Amino acid sequence: MDVFGEFLGTTLLVLLGNGVVAGVVLPKTKNNNAGWIVITAGWAFAVMIAAYISGNLGPAHLNPAVSLAFAVKGDISFGTFFTYTIVQMLGAMLGTTLVWLMHKPHYEEASQDPAGMLATFATGPAIRSTGTNLLSEILGTFVLVLAILSFGFYDMVNGLGTICVAFTIWGLGLSLGGTTGYALNPARDLGPRLMHAILPLKGKGDSDWSYSWIPVVGPLVGAVLAVLLYNMM
Repeated sequence: MDVFGEFLGTTLLVLLGNGVVAGVVLPKTKNNNAGWIVITAGWAFAVMIAAYISGNLGPAHLNPAVSLAFAVKGDISFGTFFTYTIVQMLGAMLGTTLVWLMHKPHYEEASQDPAGMLATFATGPAIRSTGTNLLSEILGTFVLVLAILSFGFYDMVNGLGTICVAFTIWGLGLSLGGTTGYALNPARDLGPRLMHAILPLKGKGDSDWSYSWIPVVGPLVGAVLAVLLYNMM
């Protein structure tokens, strides 16, 4: 059930997370141009809702970087990490496909805006700078994973930790997300990017594969660094 929980949770995470981006970016939606505050809040709520729904089935990592952190820490095996990563990827692909199906008429209206369409699937830099873009993803995921691990220091009412993680995601989006769109999650970015390449989107342009490694490598590096510091605390 834990494997299904990771699949279901990541599906819901991306459905709601990319759903808010689609609503803000695509033309003629009710929340078009609602802005960055709405996107960051929507992603925070997406994490909370997905984790609450899937948390009774498994650990609700919903993120290969988080799973890697727990593997490095010794809480799960690396075999489990790889299994979780596969189903997290599949869940992200399904979640973003559902966003596309729901917003198909709006994607048709956006056929002259390939960058906007890609933004509803995957992240991209505000200013393309490999070193600083990579640092952004490393730092953001470092703080996220260190926060998740550190919440374990405190006795909390059951379920409160999930709310704390959601507020962490919101804070990271507001404080550190403006440079790259704060992927913080390889599956959340790579899975939807693959679907962007596959799905029949009129005028979609390319999927920016030259950038795609940054939201994969950066979060994985940040997660490992967070565990190393946590082990010293």
